[in-house]
Amino acid sequence: MSLLVAASPKDCSKKGFHLNKKLLYGFSALLVSILSLVFLVWLILHPTKPEFYLKDTAVYELSLASPPRLLNSTIQTTIISKNPNARVGIYYDQLRTYAAYKGQQITADTALPPFYQGHQDINILSSSLNGISMPVAPSFGYEVSRDQTAGKLYLELKLDGKLRWKVGSWVSGSYRIDVDCVAVIVLRPGGDPGPMSLVQGTQCSTTV
Repeated sequence: MSLLVAASPKDCSKKGFHLNKKLLYGFSALLVSILSLVFLVWLILHPTKPEFYLKDTAVYELSLASPPRLLNSTIQTTIISKNPNARVGIYYDQLRTYAAYKGQQITADTALPPFYQGHQDINILSSSLNGISMPVAPSFGYEVSRDQTAGKLYLELKLDGKLRWKVGSWVSGSYRIDVDCVAVIVLRPGGDPGPMSLVQGTQCSTTV
C-alpha cells in the first residue's frame, strides 16, 4: 500500500513566504547596484558648478519719481555663462534676472528662456531690466547722492533659477542656482549715470 502525502496549508504558506522574500532581496540588490553605479559615475565625473562673468552693464535711467520713495530705472546688462565640465552638460530652467542697489531690488524680474549648455560651452545672456515706480527705502536718495560724490555707483545684478546635470542620457533632478554679480558704474561728471556708463567686468559669485 502506498501512502499519499499532501502538503498542509501551513507548508504552502511557508514556501510562498520564502519565495516572496527571495524576490524582495533580489529586487533590493538590483536597486542598490543601479544606485551605486549612478553614484560612482557621478563621483568620478564630479561636475563643477558653472561660471558666470559680468561682461558689461549700462544704466539708462535711475531716477526717483513722485512721491520720492518710488524709483524708475532702465538697465541693460550682459552676463557670460560658461560650463567648465568636459563630460557633463547643464540644463537651465526658470531663470530670472534683476538689479539691486544696497540690498534693495530696483527692477522687476526679467525671465530668461531655458537652454541647454553643452560640454565647456559659453553662452551670452543679455537682459533689459526695467523698474517702474519700484518702492525704495527713505535712505535711497542719500545713498545714491553719496555714490555720486564718489563718482562710482555699485549695483548688484542677480540671476537665479534651477539647473539639471546631464551625463550621457541620464539627467539629474533640479538644483537651485544663485548668481550675484557686482557692477561698478563709473558716473559722468555731475553724477549722471548716462547710457555710456559701462561696468568694469568682474567674475560673479555662484551658489548651487
